[in-house]
Amino acid sequence: MTETADRAPAVEFDHNSEQHSDDPAASYRKLRSEHPVAWTDAHGGYWVLSGYDAVFEAARDDYTFSSARNSYGGEGLSVVIPKTPAAYHIPIEVDPPDFKKWRKLINPITAPAAVARMEKIVKHYVTAFIDDIIETGECDMTSVIGVPAIVTVDWLGLPIEHWKTYAFAFHALLVAVPGTPEFDQAVKVDLPMLEEVTRGVIAERTAEPTDDIISYLVQQEVDGRRVTADEVFAMVDLLLSGGVGTTASLVSNTVVWLYQHQDVRQDLIDHPEKLERALEEFLRFFSPTQALARTSTKDVEFQGVQMHEGDRVLLAWSSANRDPSQFDDPDEIDIERWPNRHTAFGIGAHRCAGSNLGRAMAKELLSQFLSRMGDYVVDVDKLVRYPHQGTNTGWQSIPATFTPGPRVLPADATALGEKG
Repeated sequence: MTETADRAPAVEFDHNSEQHSDDPAASYRKLRSEHPVAWTDAHGGYWVLSGYDAVFEAARDDYTFSSARNSYGGEGLSVVIPKTPAAYHIPIEVDPPDFKKWRKLINPITAPAAVARMEKIVKHYVTAFIDDIIETGECDMTSVIGVPAIVTVDWLGLPIEHWKTYAFAFHALLVAVPGTPEFDQAVKVDLPMLEEVTRGVIAERTAEPTDDIISYLVQQEVDGRRVTADEVFAMVDLLLSGGVGTTASLVSNTVVWLYQHQDVRQDLIDHPEKLERALEEFLRFFSPTQALARTSTKDVEFQGVQMHEGDRVLLAWSSANRDPSQFDDPDEIDIERWPNRHTAFGIGAHRCAGSNLGRAMAKELLSQFLSRMGDYVVDVDKLVRYPHQGTNTGWQSIPATFTPGPRVLPADATALGEKG
């Protein structure tokens, strides 16, 4: 990183700080109202793009704002600040034009038609997880919100018995505070073990393909050659990372908000057809992936400021989603809002490939929460939020009570059992 003295306007801001995590929306609101593009010296220095126009322009210019892994700002995952010790990820850490050949491999397995074929599996897991608690009348709702993790692990073809470890490790990487026992357990113990497991499955599917996503990936070609095991791992690791965290963040925030706004909850119970449009508003309002980073490839004047080659740049999707220049009453949820040009899945070439699957899982979870335990009462005094909310926001514990109800699946069925 070059000298930072000439970066202006300069602000005191750190999206990883405890102060920011206390109220990310307010933190970004203050920054956006004063300087929609600003420099902070935190973590070696980075630009924060908090206005909708700035985020939209930068996200669509991959040649100026690179997602590729590099040494600027340290080593590790290029799309977060500070960089975290994660495996190389394809295609999120690949820029155009090479990006396109990798995205072509991912698109068929995340397209609407492919996700539609998975709806039965998603419904099974949501039903089974709610069955596990429905007769008790009380639960921690995050136990059910673990569904996206097990669906992703099953879909990829990884061993189901490890799903909780995958969920914990990838979750902790983004929401635990570096240096804490939780973070160290994930980075030093769980992720190395899981990498060995994942690479073992990749080797097995290369030798004997079956009917899962890893089997599909190991048979693909780029540039006229078969993809390597390292490249398959880079894609699988990214799909795991996305599948474990973002949908859980969205759903955890939404169920707490719906308890606090019971008129809207009742409206969705009475009119379930409204859920699809409401989901887009929840995505805008909660922005499960709060922000991702790029790196400036050259000296450039951007939105009135002078950036330099190698400058790290944070694109704050969540702040763009609350920009009053783009959204009326942006700090209010309107489940009828339409059109809704939110940035929750990103913008441009790197727009989230898993958006269709994420929507499907969130919709099924919320639908069954509302239809099967719609009178749930959250113990707000015992809510536990993510300790670090710079990348994902949400709740890691949501104690709740509700009127007990009947199981749907046979009494001996479990989440790990036959999916039909």
